[in-house]
Amino acid sequence: MAALVRACVLLLLCFAFVRETISWNRNGSEATPVVIWHGMGDSCCEAFTLKFIQLVEETVPGSYVLSLKIGNSVAEEIQNSYFMNVNDQVELACNILSKDKKLQNGYNAMGFSQGGQFMRAVAQRCPSPAMINLITFGAQHQGVYGLPHCPGESSHICNWIRKMLNVGAYSSLIQEHLVQAEYWHDPLNEDLYKNKSIFLAEINQERGINESYKENLMKLKKFVMVKFLKDSMVDPIDSEWFGFYKAGQAKDTYSLKESVLYQEDRLGLKAMDKASKLEFLTVDGDHLEFSKEWFINVIVPYLK
Repeated sequence: MAALVRACVLLLLCFAFVRETISWNRNGSEATPVVIWHGMGDSCCEAFTLKFIQLVEETVPGSYVLSLKIGNSVAEEIQNSYFMNVNDQVELACNILSKDKKLQNGYNAMGFSQGGQFMRAVAQRCPSPAMINLITFGAQHQGVYGLPHCPGESSHICNWIRKMLNVGAYSSLIQEHLVQAEYWHDPLNEDLYKNKSIFLAEINQERGINESYKENLMKLKKFVMVKFLKDSMVDPIDSEWFGFYKAGQAKDTYSLKESVLYQEDRLGLKAMDKASKLEFLTVDGDHLEFSKEWFINVIVPYLK
């Protein structure tokens, strides 16, 4: 009798182990986790970002979605999207990702607006856990030279930010405490930008080459950049594909392939392009405006 009981117990334990293994393999192979970084004036899990979370959960069944929370409350998150040093935000994000056991086998990342270049910084600085695909929506990879408007009820904040940027975007005080100044790119003062920008110029290898940034970014399976053709937020729109204004003026622009960043392959983008790792997508709409059908047909394949 005792032997029979032991045999039954062992059988049940084996069944439980197999079931758990099958479940783990199903989640690991069919539903790669997705990490989201929201844009300016938003929070991790409310309003605008919430619809993106729900969209992923609906179109990629069984997926684990982590929307990065940069703050202890909605109000603090919104405030941090304007006033928390970007390098500190990226470090915080890396710590969150490293401690999440559900991401240890890799994850896909989506960055919306300024969250796009912030998520790229994560890929460059924090290779573990591994980012598989990076998708940026209306990101400002070469920065901005203008702040047309802000989302929601933040227009009074944007008016104040414009004044601060005009006064001195590259002063140490403003660089340290104003998020938008940290990816402000003045084509009329390229040397000043390269020397004083504490975030964008650094991650774009403007002052020297950090080989780990290049190596880490090149580990991506796909780097997808979505440009919104009628974008009224990003100036210039070309920045969403790594283009920008030609130095010394603010009218004519250059493309990624015409840039020093690409030609000298400072970030590995040229090599990635030749390896078909770069994807350039367009949406005929304003900033972050796209249909569910477009997301399902175009974006979801990168998330599976």
